[in-house]
Amino acid sequence: MDIIEKIKKLKKEKNAIILAHYYQRADVQDIADHVGDSFYLAQVGKKSDADIIVFCGVRFMAESAKILSPEKTVLFPCYTEAPCCMEYMASPEEILQYKAAHPDVKVVTYVNSSSAVKTVSDVCCTSSSVENIIDNLDTEKILFVPDKNLASYVQEQIPHKKIIPWDGCCNIHDAVRPSDIERALEKNGRDLVIAAHPECRKDVRDMAHYTGSTSGILTYINESSSERFLVVTEKGISHQLKKDNPNKEFFFLPMLCRAMKKIFPETILESLETMKGEVVLDEETIKEAGKALNNMLLFSKKRGE
Repeated sequence: MDIIEKIKKLKKEKNAIILAHYYQRADVQDIADHVGDSFYLAQVGKKSDADIIVFCGVRFMAESAKILSPEKTVLFPCYTEAPCCMEYMASPEEILQYKAAHPDVKVVTYVNSSSAVKTVSDVCCTSSSVENIIDNLDTEKILFVPDKNLASYVQEQIPHKKIIPWDGCCNIHDAVRPSDIERALEKNGRDLVIAAHPECRKDVRDMAHYTGSTSGILTYINESSSERFLVVTEKGISHQLKKDNPNKEFFFLPMLCRAMKKIFPETILESLETMKGEVVLDEETIKEAGKALNNMLLFSKKRGE
């Protein structure tokens, strides 16, 4: 029996579900029951009646799944360190200190953060839910942790709120410069439609025809009548883009998140066979971080919906 068949058999026997982020390896995405961005996967994991969630992403995603579904077993089939770089860019102590000095400020924390940081946050968000969440908060001042580029983007979309950015960023998206876009256009043609992630710097976003979350980029391209695109986000998205749009042409910058590439079909199989990689969090972390994550789901709808 090959690896895929073994995984299917074990999923059925153990009532397990496999969730994978768009930035995962193509063979991992193909194994998954659901592929999506952070917000979609958080919703799927919480609503699922599976006893076991196998989460294929980076560490904070698997921990978030456990926090939202503490009664379920969550497996993270990655046996080396695989954190998002932004998990280290803020600490609970720093945030508590800021809150003490600014009691009128609400803390909105990007889900790309440690579970400890989530415990001292008012609400979490993803790049696809952030605008609705901040617009729905009954406060004028928002400390946005930790991505300064996403904070800048949100400030442009919601000018009636005061967004105070933390000094953090995604080292993959923040590394892109306008000169990189120019070189790609010069090499591949200036007719390329540019779609960028809001974790990119403002001068890069200003060059894009569309800026949005991973799922937003997919929807935009799927619905576009254009045929050639420069996609300015992690290259793992290419797998879904090409499946959805076999007649469109895509170009990418060398944007590779190594932490997202540490899960393989073999590690998924081993996790299901041995239960290796179980995510374990203390009750206090689950309770306190759960408030911010559940608020994310609560405040994610547009006003009036």
